[in-house]
Amino acid sequence: MNYIVVIPARLKSTRLPEKPLINIKGKTVIQRTFEQCLKAVPEKNVYIATDSQKIKEHVESFTSNVLLTSSDCLTGTDRIAEVAKKIKVDYYINVQGDEPLINPDDIKKVIKCIESDPKASSVYNGYSEIKDESEYRSSTIPKVVTREDGRLLYMSRSPIPGNKIDKFQKSWKQICIYGFSRKSLLEFSKRSSKTKLEEQEDIEILRFLELGYEVQMIKLKGNSIAVDTPEDVERVKLVLEND
Repeated sequence: MNYIVVIPARLKSTRLPEKPLINIKGKTVIQRTFEQCLKAVPEKNVYIATDSQKIKEHVESFTSNVLLTSSDCLTGTDRIAEVAKKIKVDYYINVQGDEPLINPDDIKKVIKCIESDPKASSVYNGYSEIKDESEYRSSTIPKVVTREDGRLLYMSRSPIPGNKIDKFQKSWKQICIYGFSRKSLLEFSKRSSKTKLEEQEDIEILRFLELGYEVQMIKLKGNSIAVDTPEDVERVKLVLEND
């Protein structure tokens, strides 16, 4: 299998504006994410895709592997699809640009699972167990429900799976590392609008389910911290200080 890791990054974020450029202890969020990926794969296999000239100019201070994409992409996955039109490989490993502590071993595991799967799926996604009820109740964390074989049944920002007494028992959360075949990405990006459930839940992986694709979920450690709020920035700082 030949592949590249693609890190989508956009300047406009509703919850935390310009978050890829937020400086955390001397390095930006996007630079830290990029450097974590380099612990898993060679630099020649890692690209940053952005619609921002400002981000592009910053990224060029530490790597030349940056691609400028259009500003009208519906989602980060649509941005990956633009990369797929420019660089032809078998699989595109998507690592979100707001993951400065992303676990390199999780990236390696996703790649290994794809390479060792004799009936390779078109779409892969990571997940891990939720151990804190606050995560289960949080609307910023997509919750995952799978079949017994690990295929995705549904994903929601609501607390699922639920029960009659509305008590947290056991749940799983999405880890934002993906694996996409080129064909699935090109099919995904043909849409001029989001699909119904994708739009309602604001979870782009649901578009693949709605288009009829199987999504293979991969159990990961999931010990990263996505930077979505100012509080997340402080949590990352604390981890780096104690590292």
